[in-house]
Amino acid sequence: MTDYIGDQRDRALRVGVLGSPTGWYLKELQRAAFTMPENRKTVVEPLSFSKLSVWSNGTCLPNARTWTQGTEIDFDSKSIDLTDCDAVLVRSMPLGSVEQIIFRMNALHAARASGVQVLNPPRCLEIAIDKWLTLDIAQRAGLMTPRTICCQTRDDALQAWETLGGDCIVKPIFGGEGRGLVRVTDSDMAWRVFSTLEQLQSVIYVQEFLESEGYDLRLLVVGEELFCVRRENHGDWRSNVARGGQAIPYSPTFEQISIAFRASKAIGGWMIGVDILPTKDGRNVLLELNAVPGWRATAGALHVDMAQLILHRLHET
Repeated sequence: MTDYIGDQRDRALRVGVLGSPTGWYLKELQRAAFTMPENRKTVVEPLSFSKLSVWSNGTCLPNARTWTQGTEIDFDSKSIDLTDCDAVLVRSMPLGSVEQIIFRMNALHAARASGVQVLNPPRCLEIAIDKWLTLDIAQRAGLMTPRTICCQTRDDALQAWETLGGDCIVKPIFGGEGRGLVRVTDSDMAWRVFSTLEQLQSVIYVQEFLESEGYDLRLLVVGEELFCVRRENHGDWRSNVARGGQAIPYSPTFEQISIAFRASKAIGGWMIGVDILPTKDGRNVLLELNAVPGWRATAGALHVDMAQLILHRLHET
């Protein structure tokens, strides 16, 4: 594989992938790169957030040089300069200290200022990782979202719980795949959950529970294209595929399609996972936006080679 990539590097679209060097998504993109037609040759190279560094020329940050070393494939034992990539896809960010997370995002900003096409753009990533900020921006764009209250103390959270009718969802403000979600319907449970979160110095994200038809929708926006599945998990109100939910092909309505594109545009995204809940009272409520969306379940349900489609779109951007 390395010999082939070395031969093709200079005359192919060069795509760097910031994420797990052994993950499924990188392997899928590399597999898709080998199936691209002759006129759209593509090389997919693994990049590592932990190796990310920024070299400034001493004048200003936008003129910085930003690069990261390959982790799975070592190209002549040299670092990969992000400015040599035609595009950099952000697939995940490993856990780190507050300093490390802030530095990594600032490095992506510097790379983008130096002309690197970072997808999704760093500001989009910063918005989407914060559930409250995402909903605030969506509301300002005129989109319908659940009633949500963010606070930092147990007493404020208990008041929020009562305001929302004594039935709410408590979520980590940062997180995904349905992890850490708790439905709180009991006052004693509310007291214990909110007390624990206050002790952990967490932001307490309290959201109304909405009655649905037993499923939600994942609409995946890729450039100007959209793919949609219905996610259902019988016996569990959390429909995430990562928690055992099933993805089923679904034809979205015009309103649902409009919500997906408007939401993606509002946060400046190129590839966005949009979660919409059709409620029992007939509303389409925007739940969350994901700027590093998984596509495995969607691609499988719709029988679409999503990795190859993404690479084709990169050739057109």
